[in-house]
Amino acid sequence: MQIHEIQPTHKNKKSRRIGRGGKKGTYSGHGIKGQKSRAGRKMQPSIRELIKRYPKLRGYRYVRLNVSGACLNLDVLEKNFKSGDKITPAVLLEKKLVSRFGSRMPVVKILGRGEIKKKLDVSGCEVSKGAKEKIEQAGGNVR
Repeated sequence: MQIHEIQPTHKNKKSRRIGRGGKKGTYSGHGIKGQKSRAGRKMQPSIRELIKRYPKLRGYRYVRLNVSGACLNLDVLEKNFKSGDKITPAVLLEKKLVSRFGSRMPVVKILGRGEIKKKLDVSGCEVSKGAKEKIEQAGGNVR
């Protein structure tokens, strides 16, 4: 047996992989010690705190109209209408007592604040219980 024929009895141990990711060697761009070199480090940019305060809105490009409707009280109807008038959302829109939501007709609700003495015919509107009683006491209709 000659020296060039000698074989090792077991394989060579592979060298330990020191850096975790990247091609920059032992520290992989993290430097030596400190918070920035540790695994799982969390140093957040300060603007992140500002971004987190913004509300998360749903939908495509956040186009969301609040179609909760328009509310009117009886004292407004008393002031703007004559006895015997018919009240519908279209009439209220003409008199500019309510406004459109985008291109939609608003949902109108009549509430019971104030007094009414005129006989009014209300249709196509939501009416609260108290407002309905007051309109009917004055001799009007609610449909």
